[in-house]
Amino acid sequence: MIKRICLFAGLAVLLIWLIGFFVFAWQINHFSADTADKTDAIIALTGGRNRITEAVNLLSHGRADRLFISGVDKDISLHDIQATQRFSVPRKNNIDIGHNASNTVENAQETTQWIKKNHIKSIRLVTSNYHILRSLTEFRRCNPDLKIILHPVYSENIEKKWWTSWQTFSLIFKEYNKFLYAYVRNLF
Repeated sequence: MIKRICLFAGLAVLLIWLIGFFVFAWQINHFSADTADKTDAIIALTGGRNRITEAVNLLSHGRADRLFISGVDKDISLHDIQATQRFSVPRKNNIDIGHNASNTVENAQETTQWIKKNHIKSIRLVTSNYHILRSLTEFRRCNPDLKIILHPVYSENIEKKWWTSWQTFSLIFKEYNKFLYAYVRNLF
């Protein structure tokens, strides 16, 4: 009897996980970016293709007056980023760089310090589409009253039909489990 209960419980957990995975995989490919609303700041998280370039484009189009790039290596300057990403920075004095974060939790913590220091009430969060739900979870944990507009960046290297690419499937599988961990951890 106990074995049956454990088996059914295990199957129920697996079924819930599978349903959640499919919802997650669908959702990360169906975000629509709100490019009309202006926020106090744009936050770009390093680590994925085109994130910083997209954030700079948003800044140059007036979607915010400030840009904070979180998770930059300690030896990298804005000039270095500009040279490697090949974009022109419209207003260098409106861009700050954070060097203290090496993961998503630390991105949220580092950004929170900057947000409080600069009296920011709303942000546009720029990160990869597969990373945005976990980032949102961490940012909401640190900033429950902050208005957050999601701005996903889609990479040409990530297949929308994730089941056709082992690389994309693996990335989404890992990111979904990281998201679940962050979500459950933030419940307590």
